[in-house]
Amino acid sequence: MELDPVLIGRWQFGITTVYHFWMVPLTLGLGMLVAILQTIYHRTGNEVYLRATKFFGKLFLINFIMGVATGLVQEFQFGMAWSEYSRFVGDVFGAPLAMEALLAFFLESTFLGMWIFGWGRLPRWLHLTALWCAVIGSWISAFFIIVANSWMQHPVGVELVDGKPVMTDVWAVLGNNTAIAAYTHTLFGALAVGGSFLVGISWYHLYRRRKDGIDSVGADGKVIVGSAADVPGRDKIDYKVWITSLRIGAITGIIAFAGVSITGDIQAKLMFEQQPMKMASAEGACHDGTEFSVLTIGDPASNKCSEVQNVLEIPGLLSFLANGDFETPVHGVTTLLPEYQERYGTTIPDDPRYGEHAGEPINYQPIMIVTYWGFRAMIGFGIIAAGVCVVGLWLTRKGTVPTSTWLMRGALLAIAAPFIANSAGWIFTEMGRQPFVVAPNPAQLDGVYMFTQAALSPQVTPAMLLFSLISLTLVYGGLMVVELKLLTKYIRGGVASAMPELAESNHKPTITGKDDDVLSFAY
Repeated sequence: MELDPVLIGRWQFGITTVYHFWMVPLTLGLGMLVAILQTIYHRTGNEVYLRATKFFGKLFLINFIMGVATGLVQEFQFGMAWSEYSRFVGDVFGAPLAMEALLAFFLESTFLGMWIFGWGRLPRWLHLTALWCAVIGSWISAFFIIVANSWMQHPVGVELVDGKPVMTDVWAVLGNNTAIAAYTHTLFGALAVGGSFLVGISWYHLYRRRKDGIDSVGADGKVIVGSAADVPGRDKIDYKVWITSLRIGAITGIIAFAGVSITGDIQAKLMFEQQPMKMASAEGACHDGTEFSVLTIGDPASNKCSEVQNVLEIPGLLSFLANGDFETPVHGVTTLLPEYQERYGTTIPDDPRYGEHAGEPINYQPIMIVTYWGFRAMIGFGIIAAGVCVVGLWLTRKGTVPTSTWLMRGALLAIAAPFIANSAGWIFTEMGRQPFVVAPNPAQLDGVYMFTQAALSPQVTPAMLLFSLISLTLVYGGLMVVELKLLTKYIRGGVASAMPELAESNHKPTITGKDDDVLSFAY
């Protein structure tokens, strides 16, 4: 069987992108929370927040380093596997990607280095400022990346010159309504990840204190905080670190879910307008209507409306998601397909760029099983993450967590929920754009679009792509093992793993020692 280079190339880019994106929301969300913890320490001098800053700061750095290592590969892929795509979008992408590298990434990396090695060496206010600059740099970096991606979803600010888009209005590109909606949605999603991370880890350590007999519960159900004199760092302040972190994380997670819901609704309404086929496929809406499909039976993998049937629907909800009312019908797949075919053709253009794919029939409907369940996984796992945060606040109202092993394991597993929600949303957004790698903007720039088959580098062979796919997957798998081992090691070690000075008898933690920086695990 002959291998399709476009299919292999998409798998390669998809695997590396999704893997890299696991690091991104944790960097954005946890970085902000670490900055808040250090700010509270700076203002109060409370040792609880110093310990929390150093512990979660170390985990933040492990993740950040892996994120940088995997993110670099993404830049190279534009030139190696997707050079035709790069030529098409280069005039537009050059500006936001240059801004991301020069203004954001260097800002982020420089100030993060100052924070890592500045413990006890910089004035406290300057050290804190360095961390905030690094976090703000990461958020700016995310903005420019999303601006570039959102232009692929909704091209603006360009004109077509000799078959290529040329930027005419950088402010239109930067202010793209698709980018603003996606950016705010991504930031709230990142905060949900950071909040769940604090909740799960803090729950684990409070559980261990209960199981080890350090903390107990009185007759009134309230916690009695103890101290293990023979174990470094497991004192009454250690208890405060975990209960405080859990509650901060839970509140953050709940607020983040509210933000995700609001920005997600705005983004969905834009998608119904800009990419109606994507949303019709996500809703399993084969025919015009107002009903939201809760459950579909049949064979959505066949991608044929005749093979699926909605068996559980909520009347009016689809109209509300699309239009803000409960009566206006939303166009389904069977209505949209002829419109797309009339506007963009029924076959791949007879153009050398498309190679052997020229003349092939175009299927404008995305893979329904991916978009349908990706959309629901995004929402469902987001609800799970928020639910765990609510439960965490309720169960710790008297100062500690139950001794249930299953609840502890559930809290740890729930850390994955917002990661899955973020990944599902990203996959839905990207795969739902097919068969376009740059989707058309019918309202303004209908002629600015690119089919995926034209985006691949013309000189790469299926063998080259298959080799790089296997190689990158193996390398990324190895990096995953390394990151999980490092995170597991320092999570289990607790605050003492981030602050070795706690092992010294009668030693009050400080930030003046030359070996006190949070990157000590690296050397």
